[in-house]
Amino acid sequence: MESLQFLSATEANCDEIYLMYLSAIDEMNKNGIFQWDSVYPNKKLIETDIKKGQMYVGRSGNELVSAYVINVDCDVEYKNGNWKYPDAPYKIVHRLCVNPVFQNKGIAGQTMLHIQDTLKQQGIGVIRLDAFTKNPYALRLYEKLGYEKVGFAEWRMGKFYLLEKKI
Repeated sequence: MESLQFLSATEANCDEIYLMYLSAIDEMNKNGIFQWDSVYPNKKLIETDIKKGQMYVGRSGNELVSAYVINVDCDVEYKNGNWKYPDAPYKIVHRLCVNPVFQNKGIAGQTMLHIQDTLKQQGIGVIRLDAFTKNPYALRLYEKLGYEKVGFAEWRMGKFYLLEKKI
């Protein structure tokens, strides 16, 4: 596989990105991980993320391999976090998704390292995110990358860890 290139998502990418999320949802369901569904993330949300300039994609050549959102938007449930760096500039990673065709190849880790490097260069000192408590793959990834559990959030699909890392 060629090296990954990270770009801002465009409206022209929307259908391709949405289909990747649907494939990922199907793959998670096959593995008993019922984290996402037809309600979330939906196509309208992806369109909004793109229009706001908050969604990015990872590509290898012409292949879409990952997508994610970066912003400071969070649900009220984030108040449950015992955030270790409450005064530091931070960003939140949402909806990290790896194309099932490219899973188990280190793409999620490469994508997160890219996010960390980019935010650090922008003077952002902390990354926050949430991870489904029943998604062992995501939990292993974030633990390996040094994210710390700082609380819980309860959403429609279940319990999620709130995680944070100083970069």
